[in-house]
Amino acid sequence: MFEGESVQVPVGPQHPALKEPTSFMLTLQGEKILQIAVRLGYNHRGIEKACEERTYVQGIYLIERICGICSHSHATCFVQAVEEIVGIQAPPRAQYIRTIVAELERIHSHLLWLGVAGHEVGFDTLLMYSWRDREIVMDLLALLTGNRVNYGINTFGGVRRDISPEQKADIFTRLNALEERTKYYVSVATQETTLINRLRNVGVLSPADAVRMGAVGPTARASSVDRDIRRDDPYLAYGEIPFKVITADCNDVYGRTLVRVGELMESYKMIRHALEHLPDGPIAVKAPRKVPAGEALGRYEAPRGEDVHYVRGNGTEKPDRVKVRAPTLANVQAVAKMLEDRYLADLPIVVAAIDPCFSCTDRLTEVRRADGPSSVLHWEQLRQYGIEWHRRHGIDFSKLNNSFRCPEDH
Repeated sequence: MFEGESVQVPVGPQHPALKEPTSFMLTLQGEKILQIAVRLGYNHRGIEKACEERTYVQGIYLIERICGICSHSHATCFVQAVEEIVGIQAPPRAQYIRTIVAELERIHSHLLWLGVAGHEVGFDTLLMYSWRDREIVMDLLALLTGNRVNYGINTFGGVRRDISPEQKADIFTRLNALEERTKYYVSVATQETTLINRLRNVGVLSPADAVRMGAVGPTARASSVDRDIRRDDPYLAYGEIPFKVITADCNDVYGRTLVRVGELMESYKMIRHALEHLPDGPIAVKAPRKVPAGEALGRYEAPRGEDVHYVRGNGTEKPDRVKVRAPTLANVQAVAKMLEDRYLADLPIVVAAIDPCFSCTDRLTEVRRADGPSSVLHWEQLRQYGIEWHRRHGIDFSKLNNSFRCPEDH
């Protein structure tokens, strides 16, 4: 390449720097990024359409599997929307239990992100420490719900499990250990000069651009955008629990780090308050199997930002429409702006800084044909369409299945 010329370099859809398949087409001049185009669409799972062909109760557990890290976020957002259509409300004790699980999930997500961020910049000690502490949170979630991932705590009208006094004492003990260790992460984020210099002025997103591009969650709050659904549109028990919305004015990856470690400390306080003020009473009310005709929009402050679920009922046991807007879809628009005039080496940490979940983001409901009208696919049609598409492109899944089949004696 001659001096001054540009070259296009694809990153993805399969790449060591990407934990999930997505495509970034970079236009480079030397090591400097001139332009970037983001292409989603490599994780079509058809969860929305699959949910529409199952009962509402089955849908709870299917919706949880949109994301293993934010499973409670999606399930609660979906359940709240359905409860609004039905006209029921979970008892106060159930609302508090949902909130406790929600904040434990936030701690788990932020500790996981902290480790990934450390790994992306070569700070693998931080990865080992934070993921060690993440195990404590996952054990707490298993204690309360029976599962480390995809907790299954929600049901229409409340929750499926109560919190016993013994469990409450155990949570307090482990929270104390987590809080002490998180103080170390706060000191690392605010004092470790190598980390600060690597993250500062990288992935810059001005407050105006954050608002214009619809950024949400820590990505927006790190650019001085003081928005949090827990405070601005309270749900569950958040209207009764005091907490501080953490923001930063750094407008970069360093700011997103400060926001997340600050939110860890707030989550510990919120869980303690919720446990100390846990109301007495039932954990669920009866909900009908059939949901009346109507529609509702659920909003939820997931660890990555605002999660939105639209649900439309038609008077049957199955939803007429389910639509999910995960926070990554809102934040991914800003990645191109963050990488403008930056270097190729910054791409992994800038992408990681929005804590992306591309599996949460991708949807497929419609096929558009040049020679005819578009059509909406049902679940089995969607599955068959995917098989035929890959077959036309040289991949025969029937042969793949045969090649990986275990011997009969195993």
